[in-house]
Amino acid sequence: MTNSNRRLDIALFFGAAAWALLPWYRVEGGFFGLGWVSGFGSAASTAPGLLEIMRYGRPWLAVALALLVMAGLARFVSAPSRRGALLAWAGGLGVIFLTLQGLAINFSGWSWTISETLFGPLADGQPSMGAGAILTGIVFVLLFSFGLAERGAMRGDVFVVSAITMLVVLVAIFVFYPVGSMFIGAFQAFDGSFNPDGFISNIQDPSIWSLSCLTGGDRCGVAWRTLFLAIMTASGATLLGLCFALVATRTRFPFKKGLRFLTILPIITPPFVVGLALTLLFGRAGVITQAAASILGTEPGRWLYGLTGIWIAQVLSFTPISFLVLIGVVEGVSPSMEEASQTLRADRWRTFWRVSLPLMKPGLANAFLIGFIESMADFGNPMVLGGSHGVLSTEIFFAVVGSQNDPSRAAVLAMILLFFTMSAFIAQRFWLSGKSFATVTGKGDSGVHIALPRGLSIAVHALVIPWMIFTIVVYVMILFGGFVRTWGLDNTLTFEHYIKAFSIGWRDDGGLAWTGVAWNSFWTTMEISLISAPLTAAVGLLTAYLIVRQKFVGRNLFEFALMMSFAIPGTVIGISYIMAFNLPPLEMTGTALILVACFVFRNMPVGVRGGVAAMSQLDKSLDEASLTLRAGTFRTIRKVILPLLRPAITAALVYSFVRAITSISAVIFLVSAEYNMSTAYIVGLVENGEYGVAIAYSSVLIVVMITVITGFQLLVGERRLRRENRVGNIIQGTATSIGQEKTA
Repeated sequence: MTNSNRRLDIALFFGAAAWALLPWYRVEGGFFGLGWVSGFGSAASTAPGLLEIMRYGRPWLAVALALLVMAGLARFVSAPSRRGALLAWAGGLGVIFLTLQGLAINFSGWSWTISETLFGPLADGQPSMGAGAILTGIVFVLLFSFGLAERGAMRGDVFVVSAITMLVVLVAIFVFYPVGSMFIGAFQAFDGSFNPDGFISNIQDPSIWSLSCLTGGDRCGVAWRTLFLAIMTASGATLLGLCFALVATRTRFPFKKGLRFLTILPIITPPFVVGLALTLLFGRAGVITQAAASILGTEPGRWLYGLTGIWIAQVLSFTPISFLVLIGVVEGVSPSMEEASQTLRADRWRTFWRVSLPLMKPGLANAFLIGFIESMADFGNPMVLGGSHGVLSTEIFFAVVGSQNDPSRAAVLAMILLFFTMSAFIAQRFWLSGKSFATVTGKGDSGVHIALPRGLSIAVHALVIPWMIFTIVVYVMILFGGFVRTWGLDNTLTFEHYIKAFSIGWRDDGGLAWTGVAWNSFWTTMEISLISAPLTAAVGLLTAYLIVRQKFVGRNLFEFALMMSFAIPGTVIGISYIMAFNLPPLEMTGTALILVACFVFRNMPVGVRGGVAAMSQLDKSLDEASLTLRAGTFRTIRKVILPLLRPAITAALVYSFVRAITSISAVIFLVSAEYNMSTAYIVGLVENGEYGVAIAYSSVLIVVMITVITGFQLLVGERRLRRENRVGNIIQGTATSIGQEKTA
């Protein structure tokens, strides 16, 4: 049996199992609950595809079954070109048919008037797709991939073709489809009919595009405010992140471990907490504000509320991300290149400016890009500190859930936001195009990085040390808030907030009872995060490998699509998921699956950028040598690429896990009574004025995330490029790994 026949037989086996053994439609109560097994086939809701055709009056499904049989006939075709064409047509038409019939037929019948005109009315509709339909769709995608490979696509590499095809389908379902559903709302009236009036009036709204601030007016439009804030945040975070990376790698700073730990903290801090801490310090009734007013004899001001406060909070939040982006590149600069420069009598400043810094350009560009996008999509900090100075993300939120109730305006604002972020991405690609930054090859590279020039060393220390002190003060206030009775009013020390959130008791039968109010959301958050983290890492790194190492039609468009899911604010992602997945063909609202899908495809772009970053420093000759020795692509990835991507793997795991816990803007729309995430629960506590419990809960989450980060680092291990171990502890290793992930 040839490999092609073996692959085809396995795919056909799963296709047959999908039609004969699995319920075709969505099962109430969940497929994995297995409650459907006892009533298998006795009702339409538990029947497999074959019974749906023969017993329950859904004959249109026979088309998909016929296409699957058509693919089975390819088993007996010997000519590779004809066999490949048959498989490709069967798989491609199968995917198209499943998609069209799922969109065209809803619970009550036809979704489209044209369908009813062409085919007549239906006696009955159909529910959302279930396990059988989804598995059949996967089989069709694989059959299409097998056909393309047998016809010579990607030099006949089945793994590469299948990976590209599957990723394209997943991105189409979980990125294009929901976002497209959201954007269609810009041209629809409330009854769903086409009406472009809302789009035209919103795109011309002066509150979006006004530049009156340049002519003495009160303020600029929300689009320009957001753009200006994003540029300032990205610039400040990139500059500080580079200073942190240089201090951590090129100086004898005595508190490097503490520095790296402080850079981790803002990333693993739940939303709203940093904003609340800044309010306690610098708000009108803040500690520092009151002290300054008392000493200077002035009235306390409200300067914190507005773009200034948002900028401080965002730089505090995103500088660690820039640091983790840049430290991988700073460490990856070849010491031998710097030594060669000094051998040619260049001093330390000239070597740094002409050799080291140019090799850091990918990191600088990506640090700025990620800071820009993070600022654009940030929801928590503007929500707490923005006051009347709204930004695009908060305006989108209020356009949907506020008194406006204007989905068209939300879609228009999302389009503007996407335009800004995509423009930044294009500019970054243009700046880096045509340049090579590979510094890790198959050759050994020993040596020590040169020290910083004295003047530069003093400057970076002058920025880093005050920032460290400021960060410590902010987190002391956060920790303090969990142990006082009423934050800012009654500072009596107490443990009641922790007891209320995480108390444990005993049931009457002697079992353990989780009596604290936070336990339900805590365990749900851990479950969802630990499921989504490895999926995000796997999908992101595989996509990065395909983008860097493979050439295929639409590669740049594919990369743009990935960045789009990261660039659009979580508010829009959450709403678009609700609009897309609340009805057939895929109904996932209120389930854990929609949360996992949101986290995977919302955070995947960071894993992709991390993989691109790491592989841009791996010379292609490494995997080319493996392929020359007759190893397949999958074996090359497993044996050669993955061991050198350990920092990126850890980074993707850590980042996706942390983002799943700390995400709020998308999650707040997707949680349900059964699956309530910790951030949504914390927001509810803040809205109810229970700041102490919110801070206590957030503190516990920070400790848990540090523990899991340590576990991920120990599980994956470290990459060694030279004999000395450059990573001395867990937090340091985590910082290096995330930096390798995010630097392109």
